[in-house]
Amino acid sequence: MRVRVLPFGVSKDWLGAAETTVELPEGASVADLLELVTARVAGRGDVLRGIAVSVNAEYATAGHLLREGDEVGLLPPVSGGGTTRPAKTLDEFMDRPTAIALTRERIDAEKLVAAAKRGEDGAVVVFDGIVRNNTRGRQTLHLDYEAYEEMALKQMKALAVEARERFGVRAVTLVHRLGRLRVGETSVLIVVASAHRGAAFEACRWVIDTLKKTVPIWKKETFVDGEVWADGEPFPEGLALEPEGSHER
Repeated sequence: MRVRVLPFGVSKDWLGAAETTVELPEGASVADLLELVTARVAGRGDVLRGIAVSVNAEYATAGHLLREGDEVGLLPPVSGGGTTRPAKTLDEFMDRPTAIALTRERIDAEKLVAAAKRGEDGAVVVFDGIVRNNTRGRQTLHLDYEAYEEMALKQMKALAVEARERFGVRAVTLVHRLGRLRVGETSVLIVVASAHRGAAFEACRWVIDTLKKTVPIWKKETFVDGEVWADGEPFPEGLALEPEGSHER
């Protein structure tokens, strides 16, 4: 059977391709696929340590059995109401209790914060993540963000819905920028509206912390003296896989 393998972030550098088709025997699992991929990067098995794997845009375990035509994502640690569909433009955010988007437009934070406010709200808490001019002393020229977009939107929507349920807030807006960003531009904006400030603060902090660990978005940092894929935070327990041979040095 054939499956389509999509590497993201630094895994593209490891495999030397944006995507590839792999032949596997019937009944093969995610673990079997990872063993094959590890063999292809002989001597660099450690590069697959700590990755997560998705099958058809959903996180999958090592024992998940693959089928003909499956789309398998190799995901290194990430950098980064009702029947709501993703907004195509940022102007579509009005009147949505869970508003999410990936965009290549400039994020207008003031406009989105104003759109989130309602008369019943006692607090609006905002996280505005911006591109800084250095990382560990290296001068930053720009950042490039990429995502497994279908899966990222699913994860972002799930975060927004869970935040409303878990913390009892009225509305969550979550927008992430993709493409090239310059110093000072907004990369991610989270707006939480609630009757009470405590719930809004807690929900906002939980959303950004969880997004950085679970939503498949990666960034490449370009400095005056080179470029590198940013180290991601480890996946939560149960998502990261250890491919056979990944402890090679």
